[in-house]
Amino acid sequence: MKKYWIIAIIALVFTACQESLEDRCERDAKEYTRKHCPVAMDNCTIIDSLTFERATHTIHYYYRLTGVADEERIIKQIDAVNTLKQSLKNSTSVKTYKDNKYRFAYTYRSGKDPNKILFEVVFTDKDY
Repeated sequence: MKKYWIIAIIALVFTACQESLEDRCERDAKEYTRKHCPVAMDNCTIIDSLTFERATHTIHYYYRLTGVADEERIIKQIDAVNTLKQSLKNSTSVKTYKDNKYRFAYTYRSGKDPNKILFEVVFTDKDY
């Protein structure tokens, strides 16, 4: 009988130490931002931060565009919405979050004028 109590206590300890998906997402976003941001993704795109908005289950990517990409007309020409949507659909790195119907938001700001938002979009589970 004593053996079963020990097994039950060990099981309880392990389940108590499990972090929720929200906690993990929030921790991962903060850690990624602290360790990697800002970082150039390519010649014209810099990721400034990654956040998690717990109330809406939204993973939010903040980018800055520089050089030739720092114009609204360029964003329209490349069909950014569909490009990002396809990238999200094909991404396996966020599969757990997609399976749990998280939202994904992308904000692109101007490198010349950080207060100017060039492009912003939010994708829900219906989009991917």
